[in-house]
Amino acid sequence: MSEGITVINEKVKKESAFVEALKMEISKTIIGQKDLIDRLLIGLLANGHILIEGVPGLAKTLSVSVLSQAIKTKFQRLQFTPDLLPADLIGTLIYNPKEGSFSVKKGPIFANIILADEINRAPAKVQSALLEAMQERQVTIGEETFKLDNPFLVLATQNPIEQEGTYPLPEAQLDRFMLKVNVTYPSWQDEHKILKSMSFTDKKIKVENIVTPDDIIRARGVVDEVYLDEKIEKYILDVVFATRDPQKYKLNDLVELIQYGASPRASICLTLAAKAYAFIQGRGYVTPQDVKSVGFDVLRHRIAVSYEAEAQEKTSEGIIKRVFEEIEVP
Repeated sequence: MSEGITVINEKVKKESAFVEALKMEISKTIIGQKDLIDRLLIGLLANGHILIEGVPGLAKTLSVSVLSQAIKTKFQRLQFTPDLLPADLIGTLIYNPKEGSFSVKKGPIFANIILADEINRAPAKVQSALLEAMQERQVTIGEETFKLDNPFLVLATQNPIEQEGTYPLPEAQLDRFMLKVNVTYPSWQDEHKILKSMSFTDKKIKVENIVTPDDIIRARGVVDEVYLDEKIEKYILDVVFATRDPQKYKLNDLVELIQYGASPRASICLTLAAKAYAFIQGRGYVTPQDVKSVGFDVLRHRIAVSYEAEAQEKTSEGIIKRVFEEIEVP
């Protein structure tokens, strides 16, 4: 088995060589936000969509735009508004009176990287159209079904401070996002660097193409090969099951705080994200720390807290922290 891990390790080191070059290219424009950039790469490598939450001005949109330029992919930014229609997203049928027939006009969703800006400002029909495309990797216009390009990654943003005129995503739809990333303010030092490098009226930084979509697809094949020991598999399942049946894991204080725990999709996403994280680190095997590193992003939107928890001002993050503290690390 150790020989097999050695082979995978060498393969990962070779195929992940582009990761550092990609990060360096992104860092020319994006200062700080290391965790966000890592999570964007995890989503890309693990073929999972990401929900990004943060106040305005934290470079959420810019990070996604720079990433798409560095990967040489087709990028579409969609500003979600209350009057948006599903046809504005996926496309529609156009009637040609001369020929008496309909032709398909594809919408902006036919791209590699989609930025759904302020997804919670669009009504349920539009959210459903986007989330169906995310799940099925295809859309239907009229009677025709069209496969979406590969890679296909949806990065949706939410503003946590303005809730007027919004349509919050239901938990079942939130579950389709592999990760939910909370973007925070940069440090004083990072913001000083931002101030010195960005305080110009007309400054444009050229982003070089580092990798191609084919490179990403090939890297995904290697991510699938990253070794996951049975003890790590058990650890992942114990973490997820502890959110459903905390009493079984001697987390009696959480019983009244959890309305319902993480779904089976959480186990799959936690495994894939941990493998992608190990790949980014240049390793061919997953460690318990890899699981912990991505655990909050995978689980924070998959645990519904009870009224008792809200009354006590307890959050899903606090619950996840307790679970990771209590579950035995292999």
